This record gives sequence, C-alpha cells and structure tokens, in this order.
Amino acid sequence: MNENFAIQLFEGKKVRIVWDAEQEKYYFSVTDIVQVLTDSADVKQYIKRMRSRDSELNSKWVQFVPLL
Repeated sequence: MNENFAIQLFEGKKVRIVWDAEQEKYYFSVTDIVQVLTDSADVKQYIKRMRSRDSELNSKWVQFVPLL
C-alpha cells in the first residue's frame, strides 16, 4: 500500500485517510467518518437525507467532499 494512503481504526471501525505531504494535510473519507459517528445502518442514505435537509451542504458537496 502506498504510504500516503492508509486505513486507521477509530473505535474499532475502519476510516480511510490520505496524507498530502505537499500541503501537510490529512483527508478523510466522509462516508467512513459519518458511519463511525452515527453508527447508521445505511450511511449513504443518511448522507443523502443530511444533504436534502441542508441546502448549503448540498450545494458545496462535490467541491469539498467528493466520494471516494
């Protein structure tokens, strides 16, 4: 596995991360984070409902949170 890509465990659940050495930033999978924090049975539907309730989040979704 590339050293910039990794899977970390948070409360026993997998979270995909990427390290950007140039910008010195970590990028996390939003789907994985939502799954860990909400313990939702269907995380994709949870995110879909969240986006439908928040028009600002929905309008910026692709710009700052592309699905992996």
